[in-house]
Amino acid sequence: MLIRPATPDDAAAIWAIIAPVIRAGETYTLDRDMSECDALGYWFGADKEVFVAEDDGGVLGTYYLRANQAGGGRHVCNAGYMTAAAATGRGVARTMALHSIDHAQSRGFRAMQFNFVVSSNVRAVGLWQSLGFDIVGRLPGAFDHPAEGFVDALVMYRTL
Repeated sequence: MLIRPATPDDAAAIWAIIAPVIRAGETYTLDRDMSECDALGYWFGADKEVFVAEDDGGVLGTYYLRANQAGGGRHVCNAGYMTAAAATGRGVARTMALHSIDHAQSRGFRAMQFNFVVSSNVRAVGLWQSLGFDIVGRLPGAFDHPAEGFVDALVMYRTL
């Protein structure tokens, strides 16, 4: 599996991955009905570096990396990840996560923080914990899950 910087030519493949995740509304705090233009604008925001994971020429996942805060907090990065549904269970998320940690270190970040991990997203929580992230905060009932109702959101953190 190859991780590489995304280009504008990857927009359609990225949209094919992020659209179902956004529409499901189970893991991201994005409006479920946001337009393709708005979703890609968010993903490719000027403050983000965007990458894709590809295998055999097909894009299987995407992630972005950015500073979590400005000024005195700019040494801590933040990232968002989405994997194609058809690629679930193939190690795409783990490969992207490891790449993002290495890339963040190479960029001089000293830590990585996830601000809002939906607690019912047990695969993500388990992955982050297996990679050394600690739950440093819990926001009770902060996420309105479409099937499970109000669930907690977690703040997860790891020193790099």
